[in-house]
Amino acid sequence: MAGVSSESLKAALAEVEPRLSTAPLSLANELFGILGTLDGSAGLRRALTDPSRTAEEKSGLIRGILAGKVSADAEQIAASLAASRWADARDIGDALETIAATVAIAVAESKGAAAGGGASGLETLENDLFAFNTVVASSHELQSALVDPAADPQRKAELALKLVPNASEEAQLLIRQAVVAPRGVKPVKLVERFAELAAKRQERWIATAEVTRALTGEQFNRLQAGLNALYGRDLKVNVAVEPTLIGGIRVKVGDEVVDASVLTKLGELRRKLAS
Repeated sequence: MAGVSSESLKAALAEVEPRLSTAPLSLANELFGILGTLDGSAGLRRALTDPSRTAEEKSGLIRGILAGKVSADAEQIAASLAASRWADARDIGDALETIAATVAIAVAESKGAAAGGGASGLETLENDLFAFNTVVASSHELQSALVDPAADPQRKAELALKLVPNASEEAQLLIRQAVVAPRGVKPVKLVERFAELAAKRQERWIATAEVTRALTGEQFNRLQAGLNALYGRDLKVNVAVEPTLIGGIRVKVGDEVVDASVLTKLGELRRKLAS
C-alpha cells in the first residue's frame, strides 16, 4: 500500500488509537466480520472507493449496511475508512484488516498492562503466533490442510486452534482469521504479519535467527545483545534450528535478510556464538 492509501491508513490508525486502551476483543471480531462483507462484494468495494462519490455518500452507504448489526465503534471505524481516499479497491480491505488486527493486539497489550506490564502481554501474543507458525512449518500435511480450498473454513479453524491449545484469546482470533480469510496469502504469512504488527506496537522488531544447532542460554543472550547493538533497538528474537544452513547463522529482521555473506555485520556475532 502506497501513496494516498498509505496516508489514509495512517490517518485511520491515528483516529482509532485513543479507543484502543479500552477496546474489547469483540470490536476486532466485528471489524473482521465487516472485512468479510467487503471481500465478498466487489461492487461494494468499488462503490466505497469510487473517487466520483463524496465522502458523505460513501460513509452513508456503509452505515446503511451496518446499522444495528455492529457496535457504534465498529460502524464509525468502517464509515471513516469509507470516507477516505483509496488508490485501489482492495486497499480499503487491507486497511480494515490492519485496524482489526491492531485492535486485537491492543487488547493483549491492555491485559499485559493490567497484569503489571504491557510489553509482556504483547510478547505473549507474539510467542503464541510464532508457536503456531513453527508447528505448521514442521508438517507438510498441516500446511496442505490449512490451504486446501475445498476444505470447510470452520474445520480448518478448528484444526489450527488445536495446534496451539494454550494460546491467548487474542492469538486465537488472529490465527483463526488468518486461516479462514487469508486473502490471497498463505495463513502463516498473515500470522507472521500480525506478529510484526504486535512487535511494531511495542516499538520492537522481530528477528528470526536460523542457526545450525540449538543455542545455550548464554549464547542466546549474546545473540540478543549483538542484534540489539547492530540494529540500535530491542528486538524480539526467535531462534529456529536449521542444520543444513551454510555459514552458521542467518538472521531476518523485517524485510532484511542478513546472511553469512554480510561479514561486516555478522562476523562479530559468529565469533561471540563460537566462544
